[in-house]
Amino acid sequence: MLLWEACLLGLQLSLSCCWTLGCQGPESSPDFSLPGDYLVAGLFPLHGDHPEARRRPTVAFCDRPNTFNGHGYHLFQAMRFGIEEINNSSTLLPNVTLGYELYDVCSESANVYATLSILSKAGTGYVDIQENPALYSPKTVAVIGPDTTSRAATTAGLLGPFLVPLVSYDASSMVLGVKRVYPSFLRTIPSDDHQVEVLVLLLRRFRWDWISVVGSEGDYGQLGVQALEGQARRQGICIAFKDIVPFSAQPGDQRMQSMMGSLALARTTVVVVFSGRQLARVFFESVVLANLTSKVWVASEDWAISRHISSVPGIRGIGTVLGVAIPGRLVPGLKEFEEAYVRAEKGALGPCPRGSRCSTNQLCTDCWAFTAQEMPTLGAFSMSSAYNVYQAVYAVAQGLHQLLGCASGICSRGQVYPWQVPTSVCSSDCPEGHQRVIMSFHHCCFECVPCEAGTFLNKSDPYSCRPCGKEEWAPERSQTCFPRTVVFLTWHEPISCVLLAANTMLLLLVAGTAGLFAWYLDTPVVRSAGGRMCFLMLGSLAGGSCGLYGFFGEPMLPTCLLRQGLFALGFAIFLSCLTIRSFQLVFIFKFSAKMPTFFHAWVQNHGAGLFVVISSITQLLICLVWLAVWTPLPTREYQRFPQLVVLDCTEANSLGLRLAFTYNGLLLVSAFACSYLGKDLPENYNEAKCVTFSLLLNFVSWITFFTVASVYQGKYLAAVNVFAMLSSLSGGFSGYFLPKCYIILCRPDLNSTEHFQASIQDYSRCCGST
Repeated sequence: MLLWEACLLGLQLSLSCCWTLGCQGPESSPDFSLPGDYLVAGLFPLHGDHPEARRRPTVAFCDRPNTFNGHGYHLFQAMRFGIEEINNSSTLLPNVTLGYELYDVCSESANVYATLSILSKAGTGYVDIQENPALYSPKTVAVIGPDTTSRAATTAGLLGPFLVPLVSYDASSMVLGVKRVYPSFLRTIPSDDHQVEVLVLLLRRFRWDWISVVGSEGDYGQLGVQALEGQARRQGICIAFKDIVPFSAQPGDQRMQSMMGSLALARTTVVVVFSGRQLARVFFESVVLANLTSKVWVASEDWAISRHISSVPGIRGIGTVLGVAIPGRLVPGLKEFEEAYVRAEKGALGPCPRGSRCSTNQLCTDCWAFTAQEMPTLGAFSMSSAYNVYQAVYAVAQGLHQLLGCASGICSRGQVYPWQVPTSVCSSDCPEGHQRVIMSFHHCCFECVPCEAGTFLNKSDPYSCRPCGKEEWAPERSQTCFPRTVVFLTWHEPISCVLLAANTMLLLLVAGTAGLFAWYLDTPVVRSAGGRMCFLMLGSLAGGSCGLYGFFGEPMLPTCLLRQGLFALGFAIFLSCLTIRSFQLVFIFKFSAKMPTFFHAWVQNHGAGLFVVISSITQLLICLVWLAVWTPLPTREYQRFPQLVVLDCTEANSLGLRLAFTYNGLLLVSAFACSYLGKDLPENYNEAKCVTFSLLLNFVSWITFFTVASVYQGKYLAAVNVFAMLSSLSGGFSGYFLPKCYIILCRPDLNSTEHFQASIQDYSRCCGST
């Protein structure tokens, strides 16, 4: 209530000042006004501003010599053209005519006067302030314009208490979008926050992180520079120099000379100029005078493609200009409309009768009438802005069309209040799954923020998103939570059936090989393979294979304890036997004659068995410490997937598991080294090819597992782990035992003492000859 009373008091003061200074009701010119069932006002800069007008407490004359604004003229004509089109339409507002009142806002005082004139009641010269502003009906239903942010802020502030819609075609400042301050402000031009984002992206694209920034005085330039500075610093862009061109600046004056000197001392190649086109011209005229060249000038939308800047003498020598601009749009028929307007004009430049006016908001000394040669050129920049005016006119017409129920083909004429073209709310209702974040002390003014994944919005409390329970999940913008799906590697899944069948097949082969070796225990092939040590190797492979069954089904404490441990220990025993078997063959054939004492001590003290026992006990101790200190326990994993609960064991990142696998890796390397040393042994004793195949299969399977684990953490990761383990066990079994089984079953002629003795003799003769 206090805010409303303050607005009324300010409005009353403005009105009293205006009337005291002698603002009289004008005799309207047909170019600036058109009667109609509903009036729309338009605010356009038909003439330029000048510093003296700002310092006088009077409404400025707008028709000063050499201040005509061709750009504003095209906007003025775009509104007239749009309303003429609508009045000639048989579908949009079919039995209703739109009228207009157009104002030349050449200065702040003219803008204030125009706004107060708009607010006055039809047929009167005053604003009737009532207790309920929603019941107040000014003579116009909506306002198009004005052009600059500062003037738009003034107009929007005066119109806001009455909720008269203000649709700006050129005021892009972000501050005007705050609905609690400017509740009836709308626009057909994008907000500056979008062009600030584009400017920062442009700087980042070319890796320009050392720049200068110049803005213009007023909301557009100063707020734009402030937003640009904030976003640039967050992106790591440094601003070496920053300054503002004041309203009072003139080309080459002391203030601009000082700015040019500081800009030169900054030694930046890139200068961002976030300025309105009037002060941008002052700035670049000063740049030309100071001979600042070889720079990249980054332009804001207001002057990027303006002829007002490109026509500055000498500007083509200052360097490269890049900028952002709104995509060009055309108003079909506007150029022809302006040409027809010029042809229809009668008379030329001449004096006006005493007390008459050329427009509806200021006295004039001369009235203008264009000739075809004098008509301003309609360029791309003016056409783009004219399209925004044209679009604003049609937006107002569409709103009236819906409000008057014209869809039936006939509009129902009646009293229209301005607060009806938008709704009278501070903030619209939020979409589903969006919480209200209050932006001020009024609960009606809020922003809509989507609920994050894992939270939901309860309809009973629209102001906060609540987190889901631990066993629940929710997508973004959700109004409810859903139960998570519990997943683990079950026994009956297709991939589980394949792996279980392969593992069972391996166990059967191991058992069959053990029986075959027991039957042929005294044959040369079994004795050369290690004799009774082969049963330890086969048993260790079987033990490791049994551990793989613990990866299927819901994880429990026994399976978590045994599944990795059995594999690590069993595979370590197998590799220990393989290593010592290869070492013994190399030592017997190559070094026993050279080191007889060591060889006899090794045989008498059962060195092979001692190594296997020590190596196996070492891995056993590692596994026991691992299970005791970093005990693998069943766990419910909630972080990998928002909609799933993955059942697993807490073993993946434990130090004990890494130690056990590191130890097995060392044994793998040792086995390979010993086998490689014996690559030239007799064929019956040469294990290099088989062991190499086994090791390569190991390396490929574990590299595959770790690669998959780095990018995927789902329930099938356990299946990939089983596959890697099964490949390691199968590779060891296939590389070492299958060739010997083949000789026993398919080539009994090679499983004879004579064949082995002949092979040894050939090796001895070969070594003797070398």
